[in-house]
Amino acid sequence: MTSTHAFWLAGRQATGENSFDVTNPWDGRHVGTVSVPTDAQTEEAVAAAHAVREEFAATPAHVRAAALDHVVRRLVERTEEIAQLISAENGKPIKWARGEVGRAVSVFRFAAEEARRFNGGDAQRLDTDAGGTGRLGLTRRFPRGPVLGIAPFNFPLNLSAHKVAPAIAVGAPIILKPAPATPISSLILGEILAETDLPAGSWSVLTVPNDRMPALVQDERLPVISFTGSGPVGYSILESVPRKHCTLELGGNAAAVVLGDYASEEDLDWAATRIATFSNYQGGQSCISVQRVIADASVYDRLVPKIVAAVEAQVTGDPSDDATEVGPLVSEDAAKRVESWVDEAVRGGARLLAGGKRDGASYAPTVLADLPQDATLAHEEVFGPVLSVQKVDGEAEAFATVNSSKYGLQAGVFTHDLQTAFRAHSALEVGGVIIGDVPSYRADQMPYGGVKQSGVGREGVRYAMEDYTYERVLVLTGLAL
Repeated sequence: MTSTHAFWLAGRQATGENSFDVTNPWDGRHVGTVSVPTDAQTEEAVAAAHAVREEFAATPAHVRAAALDHVVRRLVERTEEIAQLISAENGKPIKWARGEVGRAVSVFRFAAEEARRFNGGDAQRLDTDAGGTGRLGLTRRFPRGPVLGIAPFNFPLNLSAHKVAPAIAVGAPIILKPAPATPISSLILGEILAETDLPAGSWSVLTVPNDRMPALVQDERLPVISFTGSGPVGYSILESVPRKHCTLELGGNAAAVVLGDYASEEDLDWAATRIATFSNYQGGQSCISVQRVIADASVYDRLVPKIVAAVEAQVTGDPSDDATEVGPLVSEDAAKRVESWVDEAVRGGARLLAGGKRDGASYAPTVLADLPQDATLAHEEVFGPVLSVQKVDGEAEAFATVNSSKYGLQAGVFTHDLQTAFRAHSALEVGGVIIGDVPSYRADQMPYGGVKQSGVGREGVRYAMEDYTYERVLVLTGLAL
């Protein structure tokens, strides 16, 4: 994995004047060299997307669906190659990297299915008032225009898929900007897209440096922005382009609530295992990674030792090893930040129950109790393998504690009671409530996004397709209804 990778400009490979290296965060190994587009090449890609927008919107659904089906087949054929690449550039354990490719396959498959049935149109009689006699309204959806998709490092293929696949499905040109730390899997996606019959200019994958992104964000020819990443960057985008349509999937401080009725040994073993796995998978670098455990006082003392034991049992080490469950963070700087937050919490009075040690870019799976409420870990997204445990008295206090966060992406509630599940759905200020499991569950076809400072809009293939389009009504007059 030491080749030089071209970017994709309006459906064709191109190279610029500069390049940068991608390294493996586990061992510093060189993964590849990636070419950087010039300003002129970036302009060419934007101009091409703008020029092809009407042609692409008019492309028959079967053409778009066939292209998406092709991506599905090729991702399946190249699964192991792409998984190895994701693991190398991201540090993600290979077992999770394979799972990510599988999820991207599902995203493109869902998009192919939706492309065939989306935009069927709704008919509405307008003669409910006298002035509408003989009139019928017909509603269809049309692309808002070219999309600028900005993807993060933590799921470099699947979250790119969540931007590209819905755009192709609705016939909206897209310019994908991958994260600088993990661009190569997106460039491989470009290789596969280049094998399809999509119109030239309908897609580009541009490895533009972050410091050159403001010009792209503000370009009026890209009226839709789909961004996944940090809150400060996401809201700076939103504030800089208030007239654009922006979908922002931002941070979280996800909570797993374990209520008093979830009390058998089997219940607590399941909850502890799921919490331990999904506070640490992807090195905790997931917006819905378990960061807070909020347990009813009646189960707390039995649950916490099970969580600690399950966390300590997580297999850490070389991400290329099939047995590894927790690999490094994306960089040593990221691990140092996590280390500083944990150290701050411990100095403030938190008790360290497990972990708390850094080795280069790796940080040991960590459990804290008695977390001070003024600690950074209490109110910010750690994006690392760290969780805190907290005791509460009853459902009302548990739900209030979940809602005390400025974030609201997803929450998990371990309960067997159906009424409690519906109360959680009503009370919790989040975009998704997962009953009987951790907040980290996500099916790629479901609506996914948050409230409060976790963003605006929804991903999930059909929901992104709706975000990329708008309704236009056609009124027919003089009809015998």
